[in-house]
Amino acid sequence: MKKTRLIIDTSRCKSCGYCVSACPRKALSFVRVEGKLYTEVVVDESACVGCGTCYYVCPDYVFELREEEGVG
Repeated sequence: MKKTRLIIDTSRCKSCGYCVSACPRKALSFVRVEGKLYTEVVVDESACVGCGTCYYVCPDYVFELREEEGVG
């Protein structure tokens, strides 16, 4: 069975929050990077269904949806 996995290029992300606000499953959130003055977006893979909403709303194209063989 294939599962869509979300890959985030955090080096291009400006933490605008569009993806966090738009995610219908609330699978995206911000985390503070230790020792830095900024936050990064992270995905909760157990909540993410690979719908692509984050991909479409991101102005900086930081998301990639990748189909991978899953378990089950």
